[in-house]
Amino acid sequence: MATIKDVARLSGVSVASVSRVLNNGPKVSKATIEKVTKVMKELNYSPNANARALVTQKSSTLGVVIPDLLDPFFASLSSGVDKVAREKNMQLLLSTALVTAESEMQAINLLIERRCDVMVVHSKKLSDQVLIELSSKVSGLVLIDRYIEEIAHRCIWLDNLEGGRIAARHLLALEHKNFACISSKYQIDDPKLRLQGFQNELKAADIKIEPVLIEYGEPTLQGGELATQKLLASGKSFSAVFVYNDAMAIGAISTLEDNGFKVPSDISVLGFDDVLLSSYSRPKLSTLNYPIEEMAMQAANIALDLSVSELAIDKKQNYKYIPRLVKRESTSFK
Repeated sequence: MATIKDVARLSGVSVASVSRVLNNGPKVSKATIEKVTKVMKELNYSPNANARALVTQKSSTLGVVIPDLLDPFFASLSSGVDKVAREKNMQLLLSTALVTAESEMQAINLLIERRCDVMVVHSKKLSDQVLIELSSKVSGLVLIDRYIEEIAHRCIWLDNLEGGRIAARHLLALEHKNFACISSKYQIDDPKLRLQGFQNELKAADIKIEPVLIEYGEPTLQGGELATQKLLASGKSFSAVFVYNDAMAIGAISTLEDNGFKVPSDISVLGFDDVLLSSYSRPKLSTLNYPIEEMAMQAANIALDLSVSELAIDKKQNYKYIPRLVKRESTSFK
């Protein structure tokens, strides 16, 4: 395996010159860059990432912290960060956390220990103050799906409240009047805000959801199935159900069909996220598009800019996204 000394010897330059070429250092002539690059290709030389991190105090990794490897939503988030990493010839370093403050802190610390100073973090349990303090220590830290006013320039987030309103407007336009909701059992902002926006819009139309018609569960296929079983067991009728995410919505459709209800002719089902699976469910799922991959790519690019200097970005820029209604087959007129 070729070493940096081999590259220097065959290039006819010093090891320091090769190092400057590798790290885009100053005062390196074009001729030296071309000569060293040619030799590296001939030797199939690949610099050791850890060694470079020790020299530059910067890692060649782009980190991402997510709570779930299996959830298609977080797979899309990771994919967005990975695309940017590949464009920049960096490695993706994935760190997972449970939905607890302790686990999220451990996941972030793992990246810091690996000298990763560029990271996109999905955190729901760490306090605002802890994240503000972390951002002062980790130059390239960016939060996704979280908004903190004091570090707004480091936050890429979705307006979940407006998402709930959009969902309600869609179902009201289809002349539904009897509603049910399925939400996540986790005590985080996203499900609360989506449900709040939905209920606020219904209230404006003088409609109220009975408490028994609001169920909570794991944000998974099984969670949607169990929550729907509870709704049906209540004996209360409803013609439309707004569901926290697509996985739960597809689980809800399965349970409704198993119990003799046709979707959407008997009951309309509206999801949230627009993950790939929603286009392949039967019927195809109407949902709210959460452009998480696009957001993750923007978050990764901002993290890279911040790792160089906070002056590299506009601190007054608001990185808020609005979900978009995607009409498919699971919702129809009452």
